[in-house]
Amino acid sequence: MVLYKQKKNNQAAAAARNRLLISITVLGSAGPIRFVVNEDELVAAVIVTALKAYAREGRLPVLGSDFKDFVLYCPIAGTEALGPWQTIGSFGVRNFMLCKKPQVESASVDEEKHAITRKGNGSWKTWFNKSLNLKISSH
Repeated sequence: MVLYKQKKNNQAAAAARNRLLISITVLGSAGPIRFVVNEDELVAAVIVTALKAYAREGRLPVLGSDFKDFVLYCPIAGTEALGPWQTIGSFGVRNFMLCKKPQVESASVDEEKHAITRKGNGSWKTWFNKSLNLKISSH
């Protein structure tokens, strides 16, 4: 019976040792998200959990739910993003930063956007100034 209690206590200690309370700061959000994960959890799964927790709390800005659009950084590990197939406990830290991957746009899309913004009489500032002048001169 004593052997059973020791075995049960060792299993409980091992389970407690394998779980981590991590803190993920989302770039542009008010504060970090905190939750418990297993230390052998994959980075991709942690990103999915963080996005679900972020959406459930109704935080802003709205991020979306596709984990492939995000990268997780470890401040101590340097400027390289963590690989999605690495385990979260292999870094020995509990604080991370979640950022959206930079969107790469083709040159033709950029040129099209510039053409659209230049179309017309000018910028929004010109329109705003014209609308102010109309209101001032009308009385």
